[in-house]
Amino acid sequence: MANAGFRIFTRINRPDPTLIEKFRGLPVANIGDSMNRAGLLDARLRRISKVDLLGPAFTVKSRAGDNLMLHKALEMAQPGDVIVFDGHGDLTTAITGELMMQIAVEKKLGGVIIDGAIRDLATLRELPLPIYAAGVTPAGPYKDGPGEINVPVSVGSVVIHPGDIIVGDEDGIVAIRPVDAEAILDKTLKKQAAEVAKMAAIKGGTVDVSWIDRELEARGCEFIHD
Repeated sequence: MANAGFRIFTRINRPDPTLIEKFRGLPVANIGDSMNRAGLLDARLRRISKVDLLGPAFTVKSRAGDNLMLHKALEMAQPGDVIVFDGHGDLTTAITGELMMQIAVEKKLGGVIIDGAIRDLATLRELPLPIYAAGVTPAGPYKDGPGEINVPVSVGSVVIHPGDIIVGDEDGIVAIRPVDAEAILDKTLKKQAAEVAKMAAIKGGTVDVSWIDRELEARGCEFIHD
């Protein structure tokens, strides 16, 4: 019998590392635009440390305020994995802090996203590990369960599946389904090239702004010249 709510799936399908690596350095904003603004996590999830995030999702779900399953996830996750923790956005207790995140550093994880609170902020800021969280509190967590590992989770108002490609920078985080990744990558690279060309036109004083008035007129904007 399936023990829904308290179970661990030990295997996930990770995308080809070569495919994941192609997203390194691409701005999350451009990826999100190429996905019709879908897949972007809430702005309340902010980068705590100073390094960007990239890797396949290793998902964790727990009741609010409990980090038992996060301890297990740190044991199970492979180098490069991004632990995505669904803590229901609860900020009353810190799900993780310096000791647990040092484990993530030693295991060479790709990053940690906590839809909840963290503590030991000063230390976490300096770690060579991408960390995102919704808040900070000194209050410690419980370790009772229940919870689930490697199931779909809702983090930052986005449903994330195990193995989704997670990209994060200072602006925020985007989740990409592997089946869509090649097409999204192609669109993002084209957008990137277009932005480079536009920046050159801006700096050269040749940027075309005629589209602004066309859009205003098409939407019925009234121009008053008296």
